[in-house]
Order: sequence, then structure tokens, then C-alpha cells
Amino acid sequence: MADFLSQYSIQRWLEMCPQGYLEDTVNGHDPGLSEPEEILGNEEIREASIALTVQLIAGERAALAASSGLVNAAPDYASKTFLATQTLDEARHVEIFTQRLMDLGVKKEDVNSTVADYTNPNLVKFAEVLLEKVSNGDFIAGVVGQNIVLEGMAFTVFELLQTTSKELNPKFAQTLAGTIADERRHVGFGENRIGSLIAQHPERKAEIERMQGEMAYHMLATFSDIFTGGASTMTRERDRLAAQGQSIGDAGWHGTDLSTATPADMEAVLADTVLSEFKTRLGRIGLEYQTPKVPA
Repeated sequence: MADFLSQYSIQRWLEMCPQGYLEDTVNGHDPGLSEPEEILGNEEIREASIALTVQLIAGERAALAASSGLVNAAPDYASKTFLATQTLDEARHVEIFTQRLMDLGVKKEDVNSTVADYTNPNLVKFAEVLLEKVSNGDFIAGVVGQNIVLEGMAFTVFELLQTTSKELNPKFAQTLAGTIADERRHVGFGENRIGSLIAQHPERKAEIERMQGEMAYHMLATFSDIFTGGASTMTRERDRLAAQGQSIGDAGWHGTDLSTATPADMEAVLADTVLSEFKTRLGRIGLEYQTPKVPA
């Protein structure tokens, strides 16, 4: 427990985050960077960027509610301390993505209504499964749902978005870099803390595995809705960039050439990558990965 305490202490968090990779940033990016005119001046792309950013806000609001709710449920002070730092991380994520929404032209007084209007219903259901466990004070299921499933999904989604934004939107890419670093720590905590508790309570496995399968289903349904609904916009933007000699992203993201990938290709590689990571991380903590139903 001594090593666990030092690894997840407030002091270590201060050194790594606000005094580390976030130092000298404003809302997670270098001061002076702004959203590209190619986004702000193109209503179709701006609208798609707003819709995407809303999904990030909705996910981070769920993470904020979950991490803060798990503080009191934690069985030891090392876990309480880490979850306190995670709560601040999640609050920061909500804030920086909300700021991006306003940078894209959404008025401050319209943020909540915009989030309500654009949040995917399947993402809402995904969050509800997790937050029910948190509300019931179920620490083991809550941390698996939050730090393995939700954070694992967010980690890979943010990586994809950062890859596609590096050249085209440095402001957004830098913002995502800090969130990726945060999510890496959050997932690490989930793996390090929950494995021993699962071993102590094997009777909980089946219930928690069902939760994972249910959350994964709603995640896949969210991906399907987003990539299907935005397919025409994504395709037109990819073709526009290609005509200008630009690319939407690196050629080798998990074996997929993002510069030529169709929306269906991108959905498939994103889903496969997230689910593969789920399987690996769940195996490390003694849980059997549940293959989710394929959304209709």
C-alpha cells in the first residue's frame, strides 16, 4: 500500500499534471492557438465539430459524476486520494471541451441546451449503466465501468481524434494530448487497484462482466450513429483535403490508412481497437471479456 500511496499521491499528481504536461497551457493548448478558419468558415464542418465536441462533453460529464461519486465508496484512503485527483482531471476535461464548444461559436448561455440537443441517446444509456453502479456505492463495478470501460474508450477515441487533428487543427490536437495523458493514468489506476478486489470477491465477476457487455453495446451503437450520420460530411472533407494535397491523418493508425479510409473503415478500426483493449485490460484484472451484441 505504501507504493500505491506514493504512486497516486496528490504530490505526484501535481508534479505530473499542473506542473508537468499542462504547465504554460491555456485550456490544454498553447496560448494564442485558435480554431482554424477552415472549420469556422465552413458551416457544415463547424456543425459537425460542434456535434463531435458535445459527445466529448457528455462523456466527460459522466466521468466527472462517476469519479466524484466513487470517492466516498472507496475502501482506502489511497484510492480516495487518487479519485479526488481524477475528479479534478474530469472537471478540467469538461471545462476545456466546453470552451471548445464556445470557440466554435456556441454562446455560453446555449451550452447546456446544445449538449442536450446533440448528445447521442446511446451515449446517455452508456453513462446510465455506469452511474447506476456509482449511485449504489458499488466501488468495484464503478471503477471497472469508469476506469476500464469509459476511460479505455475515451483513451482510444482521443488518440484517433488527435491523429486526425495534428496537422489540420493543432489547438484541438494539443488539447487532446493532455486528456490522453490523464486517461492513461486513470486506466492504470483501474488495473492496479481492482485486480486484488476482484480476486477477493469472485462472486462479483458475472455481474460486472454483464455490465461491461452492456456498456460496450451502447458504445458500439454510439459509434455507429456518429459514423453513419456523419459519413457524407467526413467523405466530402477527406476528398477536399486530398484535392489540396492534405491528409486527414497518419497512414498507419492501427493498420488503417486514415487518408483514404471510409467512415465505415474508421468506425471498424476504432471499435476493434477499443474492444481489443477492453479484452486485454479485463484479463489483467481477472475478468472475462464479454463480446457485445452488434447494434442493428
